[in-house]
Formats: sequence, C-alpha cells, structure tokens
Amino acid sequence: MRPRKLDDFVGQEHLVGEGRALRRAIESDTVPSMILWGPPGTGKTTLAEIIASSTGAHFVALSAVSAGVADLRKVVAAAHELQKTGRRTVLFIDEIHRFNKAQQDAVLPYVEDGTVTLVGATTENPSFEVISALLSRSRVFVLYALRDDEVASIVDRALADSERGLGGKKFVLEPAARDALVNLSNGDARVALNTLEFASTLSSDGVIAPATVAEALQRRAVGYDKAGESHYDTISAFIKTIRGSDPDGAVYWLARMLDGGEDPLFVARRLVILASEDVGLADSRALSVAVAAQQAVHFVGMPEGFYPLAHATLYLAKAPKSNSVGRAYGAAMRDVQETRNDPVPLHLRNAPTGLMKQLGYGKDYHYAHDDYSIKQQNLPENLKGRKYYDPGEHDR
Repeated sequence: MRPRKLDDFVGQEHLVGEGRALRRAIESDTVPSMILWGPPGTGKTTLAEIIASSTGAHFVALSAVSAGVADLRKVVAAAHELQKTGRRTVLFIDEIHRFNKAQQDAVLPYVEDGTVTLVGATTENPSFEVISALLSRSRVFVLYALRDDEVASIVDRALADSERGLGGKKFVLEPAARDALVNLSNGDARVALNTLEFASTLSSDGVIAPATVAEALQRRAVGYDKAGESHYDTISAFIKTIRGSDPDGAVYWLARMLDGGEDPLFVARRLVILASEDVGLADSRALSVAVAAQQAVHFVGMPEGFYPLAHATLYLAKAPKSNSVGRAYGAAMRDVQETRNDPVPLHLRNAPTGLMKQLGYGKDYHYAHDDYSIKQQNLPENLKGRKYYDPGEHDR
C-alpha cells in the first residue's frame, strides 16, 4: 500500500502540501541531501522512494543496521558510472542513527561532491545521532505522527484497493473496529496496515469486529524508546509537571513511562532528586517519601512497584515547592570556584595537639549549646558576611 506518487502521500502537509518547500524541491528536481526525522510509520521511507521516482534518480536503499563501509563504496562506484550518463543517485539510509561516526564520515565526501543525494531516515534526534559535518550539508525535515483521520484514510484505502490491498476480498470493517484500529495505532500507519492485514486473516466471515482488531494488535502501539529522545522528552514532562504542582499530569506521565517499559528505578532516582531540588525545605518529608519509594520499588519490583512510584509522584506534586536548596548550594559553589580558597578560620579548627593550641587552633570557639546568642564567623575571612541561603516562600 506504499504510495507511488506525491499526490497519494498521506500526512506531513507542512512538508509536502501545496507550495511547501520540500514539495517544490521535488517538483523542480532540486532536492537537497536531507535527514527525515520522525516516529515510525510516518512515511520516511515512502517519501524517499517518491523523491527518487519523481526526479528520475536511481534509488539505492541501505539499512544502517546491516550495511557497512564496503556497501557504501559499491553504491558510490555505481553512482560515479551513472553520473557519466547524467543520472543522479539517491542514497537512502534507513536508521542512519545506527551508523557510527566512522561510517557517517565515509558518506560525507560523496554527499559534499554531489556523487549521491543522501536521504537519511531516523527516529532519533539528529542533533545527537548524526555528525555535525553531515548535518551541515543536509536539510533536516521533521515528520510527525499521523493524525487519526489520516490513519483512517490509509485504512480505508487499503480496504478498497483491489490491486495491492484487501479490496478484492470484500472485507467489512465494522465502524467500532475501525475506530479502535485507528486509535490503537497511535499515529503509526505501518502498525495500522499490519494489524488490518492480520485481523483479516483472523476473520472467518469477512467481517472484522472490534474484538478481532484487539486480538490482532494485543495492545496499543507505544511510541516510547527508553534509550531515545522520547525517554528524555517524557521524563522532562514528568519533572516539570510535578514542579508545577499538577498531580493529574504527573501521574499521567508516570504511567506513560512505565507503560513504555521505562526502568522504574530510573524514575525513582529522578523523584529523589526532585524531592530536594523542587520541594526541598518547603516539605523535608518529601525526600523521605521519595527515598522510601525507591527502596520499595527495588524491593517489590514491577508491576506492583507502580504503587510506591505513584504514591511519591502524587505527594511531590501536591507538596509546597522551594528551590532554596539548589540556589544556596549553587551560590556557594560559585564562590568556591571563583574566589580564593582562604584557610579555615582558626577558631573553627580542631586542636588535638599542644602545638596546634599554641598556634591558636580552636581559640575563641564558642560552643553553641552553651550560648546560642553568640554569633561567630563561620566563613573564610574573604567571604565574611556572605549570604547563600535565601529562604523560599514556603521554607519551613
């Protein structure tokens, strides 16, 4: 069901809609080297094939999972020969983020001299996964998860197409089943089509019901990669939502992470940090709750470990907030790094030997329990009077 021409391409209107830059480049045969960045099933490979076919270029596809430098050299050698006939080569590298630096370096000179037009596809942030030299010679186009109506149109097309789809078999997809299929696909056209195909094999009477879709898919497609950008985006949303005192949003992002297979101890560590960083002295019990949650999830494990994690998440979200701990430490660290490290004042030093006493160690030290009204200098001389702790509005 892969579209063969641009007009059949579904979604990504911001890239291939009428008058958009990428569409104009394709139609005028001035396509630059590019990186297509987006979640699975959003049309990256399809778009690369359409680019090649629309521009009359020779299309070569490599997967970074299995290809190496030797494969690249073969492609380049063939591209050199084609150049003599005036034909360009589009080199499509799927999952380009899996190429190491040396492999990406090997592509660079041929992109630079125009031997190949590179179209790289990645689900990971190219800022982190693609070398800067290659990025600077390529345009980055961002693709987004398909909307439900776009997935629905792809499903309808597959049901009607008798040449490449299921049209010749006259399957009936019940409206509720269609809605479930679209919803559970989570914006991934590949998941929708694969599930539809499998569901059709499970149907004995030609009718695909909601239960058939559920059996075919088993569970919602999860767009979460605990080693990729979604990991960082989601934990960022989780932390910022707790910081913003929104318990509903916080427990939602917790559920998203755990459903995606995130390490529960990673979440617990972030909660421990947040308890001091964002709740701090406004409610010092928050740190105890967070540490207890870490110990509990380590002891209990999953799936029941969500209880202590949710407990701590909701407690921290509801707690008053203060960042005075981090501000105080940051201010002190700046002075440590930016000012002279003067010696410890003599009255604060221990004097375990007679010589040390003769030198004034411990002299004039006031034991606080004898008289709390006496204030003594506890900072080096060059920092006398410096204030680091600035109580937050809710500090206790």
